[in-house]
Amino acid sequence: MIAFIDNKYQIDLSKPIDISIPLSNTDENPIAWYIEKPEIEPVKFGDWIGKVSEGSSTNFNNIFFNPHGHGTHTECLGHITRNFYSINQCLKQFFFTAELISITPEDINGDLVITKNQIEKELNGKTPESIIIRTLPNSESKKHKNYSKTNPPYLSEEAAIYIREIGIQHLLIDLPSVDREEDDGKLLAHKAFWNVKDVNNLNDDARLNCTITEMIFVEDTIQDGSYILNLQIASFENDASPSKPILYKI
Repeated sequence: MIAFIDNKYQIDLSKPIDISIPLSNTDENPIAWYIEKPEIEPVKFGDWIGKVSEGSSTNFNNIFFNPHGHGTHTECLGHITRNFYSINQCLKQFFFTAELISITPEDINGDLVITKNQIEKELNGKTPESIIIRTLPNSESKKHKNYSKTNPPYLSEEAAIYIREIGIQHLLIDLPSVDREEDDGKLLAHKAFWNVKDVNNLNDDARLNCTITEMIFVEDTIQDGSYILNLQIASFENDASPSKPILYKI
């Protein structure tokens, strides 16, 4: 099925490119932020178990997970503000122009950092609505890794400011955070991207409609370049939601 976006971009809806990581209650599920794996368990009422293989008429599971630590998720600035902001209220549009770029983070004082110069070079003058950053090397282990206490690569504050200043509204990355794992709560890249100057008293020019999506995975077979992004979330009234970003070739 062929669709047109803004009467300008032609995409084939029958050929989606899923860059999300599925959530499961197994050791294959990626984990960050020092938590355990998700729980997916049938409801139990006395002797009754919500599982067909145990004699029930239906499978009826409870799910316990953390969107930030258990896989692909999309967050709004409510992630770092004193006042409550919901991803379900901040994200109201779901199709965007997107540019996929691949970057090998630089070694800076023992940390692996994605810099402004690297992003500027890869974009080469393009200013899409969203940017997807694939870090190199692009190991399959990203889909199963326990990131806790590993100090993964992250985005420099200067890079986040640059992304904001060229008008990119949605940032997607294959890391557990755009910020350093342990940074004493500074969250410099988050604050720079959303233009949040004071988490206790939100400034008028903070970017309420902009999102960060973390812990994606982009297969090596997917080429760098321009795409249409369909950014799908669940309707959680929360700062973040598990999400399913889908790319379409233009």
